[in-house]
Amino acid sequence: MREFVVEADGGSRGNPGPAGYGAVVSDAATGETLAEAAEFIGVATNNVAEYRGLLAGLRAARELDPEARVHVRMDSKLVVEQMSGRWKIKHPAMKPLAAEAATVFPPGQVTYEWIPRERNTHADRLANEAMDAGSRGEPWSPTTSRAALDTPRATPAAPLPEGPPGDATAGAARVRAAMAPRPGAAAPGGTGPAGTARGRGAEDASGEDASGEGPLAERGAADTHGGRAAGPSGDGTSGDGTSGAAPTGRASGRRPAEHAAAEDDRAAGASGEGPAVGTGDGAGASAVSRPATDTPARDVGTDADGPGGALAADADRRAAQAVATPSSGWAPADMGAPATFVLLRHGETPLTPQKRFSGSGGSDPSLSGIGREQAERTAAALARRGTVQAVVASPLARTRETAGIVAARLGLDVTVEDGLRETDFGAWEGLTFGEVRERYPEDLDAWLASPDAEPTGGGESFAATAARVAQARDKLLAEYRGRTVLLVTHVTPVKTLIRLALGAPPEALFRMELSAASLSAVAYYADGNASVRLFNDTSHLRPSY
Repeated sequence: MREFVVEADGGSRGNPGPAGYGAVVSDAATGETLAEAAEFIGVATNNVAEYRGLLAGLRAARELDPEARVHVRMDSKLVVEQMSGRWKIKHPAMKPLAAEAATVFPPGQVTYEWIPRERNTHADRLANEAMDAGSRGEPWSPTTSRAALDTPRATPAAPLPEGPPGDATAGAARVRAAMAPRPGAAAPGGTGPAGTARGRGAEDASGEDASGEGPLAERGAADTHGGRAAGPSGDGTSGDGTSGAAPTGRASGRRPAEHAAAEDDRAAGASGEGPAVGTGDGAGASAVSRPATDTPARDVGTDADGPGGALAADADRRAAQAVATPSSGWAPADMGAPATFVLLRHGETPLTPQKRFSGSGGSDPSLSGIGREQAERTAAALARRGTVQAVVASPLARTRETAGIVAARLGLDVTVEDGLRETDFGAWEGLTFGEVRERYPEDLDAWLASPDAEPTGGGESFAATAARVAQARDKLLAEYRGRTVLLVTHVTPVKTLIRLALGAPPEALFRMELSAASLSAVAYYADGNASVRLFNDTSHLRPSY
């Protein structure tokens, strides 16, 4: 089940006065911004505008996935406490809004958390944009919004170790360094920065807070948006180390679910163009332990959605925490906006069902009819997700054809990257694993035993492939910082990127199944760490009926 974070805010210049709201929906696992909403609503109060922002955020999340879990984060203690059921709602203008918000998702599917205002800047800026547009007599337009661009990003607290991005060994140390306590962090009971000027009136005894929703003694100082005082509990330090009130209505340590789903009914390697041992364009399970068979055991992949898009600073911190300490929830470390590589293995070719080696030194086959259908299904799925911002492909025919079908559906161009080509299998090109075993048994044994061994006839070793793929990865990371990029490539490059991200040994290549037209995803953070978000997802290829 997917999990979204909704951040919402609303403001009134006069309380009541000209009012507007803003809302942001992001992916809880990656921090990717999925939707923005903002609107000028005429004359209203602060609290009404905040409820309108909540409604807009929940509705946007429901349009993305009505089955998703939603975690709402707002700097309005009033709305959070009322929607969590701890404070009564007595004001007549807010009762229907709260009742409507409670019905957008089924009970128990939405949780609420209060955050200090400085951690809600994206939604705050959207609300300001909406009010500014209203003052000009214009509607707010997402095409002219700068809320995401203007939202400030914090810098890591400690110097980060040197090293190439995407390798897990150094990544863990970098995460720990980035998550160290930041100098000058707010002490318990302190107040956060004022943020952008809003001109909003105080939510005090003269306004809606006096209607019995919660005693002012509980809520502390006035909850204003023009230089906000300390929150209801002070901007103290919560259990996860963040500056602000302790989260409300959220179970600590809960992470987005990653549901396992079995892949094709075919055995591992049956959909590949390489041998069933797990190499080439059709890797299966371990050949090291079963060198004489063409039919390795099946594996199980994860079934989740791929990430990507513009990110806000708080979302980056959540994603970083999920990478560093998966059991402890969100934390304040700022990893920066990740580059997300969605890895698509090309569709089937005529060699795929025959499980033949098909690398970069063979006949360079095009897609079969089934392969083109797989590419169309993949294109439709990625278009529904709407997160891919660029498409990069291997230079081989089957990947360029797959990429072209997807890119046409997404309205994007295809860039070719030579480093994403498949391994050259030398004299083994076009042969099955059994045929190679029969003709070149010693060469095959050496190849299975060492990543430095080359296929017969001067093919490319796995070590050489890994070096080439890592170089291409680093080049693409520098070019596509903070963006979601679809890489259309082959079995060995995909497995190599996954292996490097996990810090796994070379023999891990023989222990992964990768089906034709499957999707995988890796998020690469600015500190050098990498997080595998998806592997061998083929759910988009299954009939929808």
